[in-house]
Amino acid sequence: MSSRIMIPVLVTMMLLTGVCNTLLTKYQDLQCVRNCDATDPKQRHTFEQPVVQTAQMFIGEMGCWLVVAGFAIVSRFTSRNRGYSPIASEGLQEQNPILKPLVAKEEERVPLRGSKVLLLALPSCCDITGTTLMNVGLLYVAASIYQMTRGALVLFVGVFSVIFLRRRLFGYQWSALVIVVLGVGIVGLAGAIAPNPQAKPEPRSIVETVVLLARAATDQVKATTQTPEALQTVIGVLMIAGAQIFTATQFVLEEWLLEKYAIEPLKVVGWEGLFGFIITMLGFAVLHFTIGSTEHGKYGYFDIVEAWRQVTHYRAIAISSVLIMISIGGFNFFGLSVTRSISATSRSTIDTCRTLFIWIVSLALHWETFKWLQIVGFVLLVYGTFLFNDIVGHPFRSCMRRQRAAPLLAENPIEHM
Repeated sequence: MSSRIMIPVLVTMMLLTGVCNTLLTKYQDLQCVRNCDATDPKQRHTFEQPVVQTAQMFIGEMGCWLVVAGFAIVSRFTSRNRGYSPIASEGLQEQNPILKPLVAKEEERVPLRGSKVLLLALPSCCDITGTTLMNVGLLYVAASIYQMTRGALVLFVGVFSVIFLRRRLFGYQWSALVIVVLGVGIVGLAGAIAPNPQAKPEPRSIVETVVLLARAATDQVKATTQTPEALQTVIGVLMIAGAQIFTATQFVLEEWLLEKYAIEPLKVVGWEGLFGFIITMLGFAVLHFTIGSTEHGKYGYFDIVEAWRQVTHYRAIAISSVLIMISIGGFNFFGLSVTRSISATSRSTIDTCRTLFIWIVSLALHWETFKWLQIVGFVLLVYGTFLFNDIVGHPFRSCMRRQRAAPLLAENPIEHM
């Protein structure tokens, strides 16, 4: 199958698995696990295990080792049948985009072997913190708001790339980052104003939206943000946005490692999954005995016994856990294949489509209601990201000398959840 045919297939699978990651995780959060027969919905307790969901992600990343092992077996079997003949990495990449994550860039790079592999534990620790914070935040916000708030990642990647990787940002890129921050803020405001989809009717026209914003500037926001639901939404948005600091740190660390050492990108994901799972489970065990096993910590985030009971006793949670692991493993594989076959422009478009699909499915499942204010924030997020990546032109470019910026992450970021 030619690479021209394979790339659309890879993009489709990347979108499918990426959308499934977020929707399946939100689906888990909505499953009732205690007091499910209570007539008052507030007395029912849903699945709230962000640490378990983080472990699920790392198990999915460890699944990348199956692809690496399968490729090694096929290569050895082929070399025995045809006789040994080394295959050039560049030729292999040109033949099939699926194989690109399995090929390391070796020019002027030191092989990452032996104890140096432990360096990959550093981005794993960032992944643990960032993913757990995002999973906690997802408990309090809609899936689409969760995905849109993750757009703040470009802000921290840009700032950290300037500080640590000595990259240069131009004026229009800094303005793009400001637009992204504004978009994230508006998306969070949309969730805080109407945190409960059934609480009150949503605006159906632009005029009603303007009226809502005017009220929000005075007594409406004050009255709304005093409710527990609104406060939880604000906390959730802040957690998800703050988690992007750790995700950006992870990206910068991976960029530094891939620039300095020669290692296959898919092996990077596999090692990070292994280290991340070990560290997560060790931390989970310590927190269980110090917090989760106490009376105050019972049924909380760090109660391993309760977490195991919920995963094993509820079929919907068990099945969705397996599907999440599969989708995360697939997203990493397809994402790596795509990011090494297309441009940054196409990647940004794919990310936008992923957010749109999550939003559409969430609306179709009645997990949330339509919000005009959320559209405003989303448009600003997309515009800021596109402007930052040179996909759209700066509105004042005719009045200034425009220079094309070099990519912040020259090695291309490794796709994660």
